[in-house]
Amino acid sequence: MTRLTGRALRVTVFIGENDTWHHKPLYAEIVHRAHAAGLAGASVFRGIEGFGASSLIHTSRLLSLSEDLPVSVVIVDTEERVRAFLPQLDELVTEGLVVLDDCEVIRYVGRDDSPRTSDTKGKKSP
Repeated sequence: MTRLTGRALRVTVFIGENDTWHHKPLYAEIVHRAHAAGLAGASVFRGIEGFGASSLIHTSRLLSLSEDLPVSVVIVDTEERVRAFLPQLDELVTEGLVVLDDCEVIRYVGRDDSPRTSDTKGKKSP
C-alpha cells in the first residue's frame, strides 16, 4: 500500500493532444513511464480551449481547430521521486511546458489487494 501525506511536488506537463512519441500519444507515454517509475499517481486532463508558444488558439467550439486540443498530465509524488523522473520528461517533451509546484497532500492511500465487503449503509469496510 502506498501512502503519501504531507509535502510533495506536483509536475504539470502541458502538451497538445496530437503530440506523439513513437506513433502513440505522448500523454500515454508519460503516464506509462510515471507508472513504471513507481510514482504515486498521474492523470491526464483534456482542455476545451487554449494556446501555447505558437499563439494559435485551439478550441473545441470550432471543428477546424479542435484537432489538437490542449492536454495536461499531472503527476504528484515526493520531491525526490519527481525530480528523479524529470530526465525522462526532458527526453519526451520537445514542445510543451513543464511546471513544478510545491504542494501538500492531505491523504493518498493506494488500493490494497484484499477484497472489501459493503456493510448495510453502503460503505466499504476493510
